[in-house]
Amino acid sequence: MHSLVARRIRVVRRLARGVVILCASGCAGATETEPSTPTPASLIVVQGTNQAIQAGKELPNAIVIRVLTDDGKPVEKATVGFTVVAGGGSVTPGSVLTDANGEAKTKWILGPTTPEQALKAEVAGVDPVTIAATAIVPKEIVIAQGNNQTARVSTALANAIVVRVVGINNTPIVGVPVAFQITAGAGVITPQSAITNSFGEVSVKWTLGPVAGTNTVTATVANLAPAVISATGTP
Repeated sequence: MHSLVARRIRVVRRLARGVVILCASGCAGATETEPSTPTPASLIVVQGTNQAIQAGKELPNAIVIRVLTDDGKPVEKATVGFTVVAGGGSVTPGSVLTDANGEAKTKWILGPTTPEQALKAEVAGVDPVTIAATAIVPKEIVIAQGNNQTARVSTALANAIVVRVVGINNTPIVGVPVAFQITAGAGVITPQSAITNSFGEVSVKWTLGPVAGTNTVTATVANLAPAVISATGTP
């Protein structure tokens, strides 16, 4: 009797061990299965294309790219690389991981001289996209104040000479050096050079020469036609 009970106990124990082994090899595998990583299929520009700002400045809005799967779902933690391909500017950062919305963001400082600027965004295995921007460069020197005044010889004009440097659409160009030179009348300009302010303007004082007649001064900026300001000295 005792031997029969002992045999039954041994059989039950062996069956229990088998269930544990099966569960360890099969059940655990089912609970540890990880979802597949979404595959990037396309890039779209969310924000930042076709902006314009003075050459050498940072665009007001960041560049935002979204990475999507074939069925239009965002891809998180995809690496997006940003490269300047025209204009000579720079981006910060140059490589970004997408967030939960599939988006990557970077700041773009335009190059110093070329109006046409371009930036490429790319992800491995996906067609890149190109973002365009316009760098506003100096186009013209405008006489804002002080032309054609009259004063006695060897005296200062009543109004300062003000010139403005502008780009396309009369956009003020900030931080540009303007040089002044007397070309007739032997007067004095103070200062002889200045940097444009937030309005794109510089202001100088002009003391006429000692001989009655026409006095002229030129305002120059690199690569632009000079502006000629005139005044008349009276005895």
